[in-house]
Amino acid sequence: MKFPSILVLNLLLPVAFGAEIPAPSGDAIVDSSAKLELLFTREAPIEGGLTEGPAVGPDGAVYFSDIRRGENPGVIHRFAPKTGETSVFAANSHKSNGLVFGADGKLYAAEGADYGGRRISRWDMQLKERTPIVDRFEGKRFNSPNDICVDGKGRLYFTDPRYTGHEPRELEHRAVYRTTSGGDVVEVTRDLTKPNGLALSPDEKTLYVAETNNGGDGMPGFEPGNPGPMRIYAFPLGADGLVAGPRRTIHDFGSKFGCDGMTVDEQGNLYLAVRDPARPGVLVLDPGGKELAFIPTGPGVSVSSVPAVVLQNAEDAPQPSGLPSNVEFGLGDDIRSLYVTVDVSLYRIRLKARGYHRQYR
Repeated sequence: MKFPSILVLNLLLPVAFGAEIPAPSGDAIVDSSAKLELLFTREAPIEGGLTEGPAVGPDGAVYFSDIRRGENPGVIHRFAPKTGETSVFAANSHKSNGLVFGADGKLYAAEGADYGGRRISRWDMQLKERTPIVDRFEGKRFNSPNDICVDGKGRLYFTDPRYTGHEPRELEHRAVYRTTSGGDVVEVTRDLTKPNGLALSPDEKTLYVAETNNGGDGMPGFEPGNPGPMRIYAFPLGADGLVAGPRRTIHDFGSKFGCDGMTVDEQGNLYLAVRDPARPGVLVLDPGGKELAFIPTGPGVSVSSVPAVVLQNAEDAPQPSGLPSNVEFGLGDDIRSLYVTVDVSLYRIRLKARGYHRQYR
């Protein structure tokens, strides 16, 4: 997700930039002595934006988006676990956000707004060539495709909210869609106000979606509005892969800022990138919503008990550090490594749990 700046309501609240990151909790998932390992930090002299959308390729390399503000082109990076080196895969990502590999070995990207493609595209890994797949629903341009995942039939589920961008919106709703590699697209659900991260359960009977409603579209001249729900929903899916019953709320963040991206392990547990300035980190829930573990990614910021944050274009606001955006497990010998995009960096941490990648099974 690409957010405008975070404004802490009380600008005089202390920011614990130098504080130590707390130890992880949840021994069944992660050892309390496990540490986040820094793998990459943006070196380009560009302020704003964030890293996003890590996706593991069939070779075990981890690809991730570097979303840059305004007309600065986004970048797709490639991290090689065996060498520890990070290189540029695509110098112009067309503002890719979420990424995922299909069983065909191609990289699929959800391209956002703010001078981005506003579409789903496919990358040929050998030729490094990009092919647009779909950019419209019922003749109207998408708002800003955000996160993306793939099912066992190679179909792509993606969210289409709007957090920033100067482009006018054409679609009335911010929904979840599914498309094929041929460009056939259907609306999966609009039963939420602002969909963000999403993931399928290992048995593909449940679609998890984060509702992360910061209240505004990020368009210049528009008031940000009032923040809305910050929840995680479970939508039951039928044999056709479409919603087959009422949604279920498995976690409600209340007035705190909620989840961005997510992934699952082989047991079906959810790993949520939580951007709450008071408690930034990866929250691990079982399919019923019970907390199993928490992996802090930053020291946190002291906040008052009234609504924790609103998102506005406030460049002079204090900026909490350690805000994660998305998560992904490695592959092969790296299957117990959880990769986390945080601020403008990429980290990993060794877990006891094993990741799940349906496209490689």
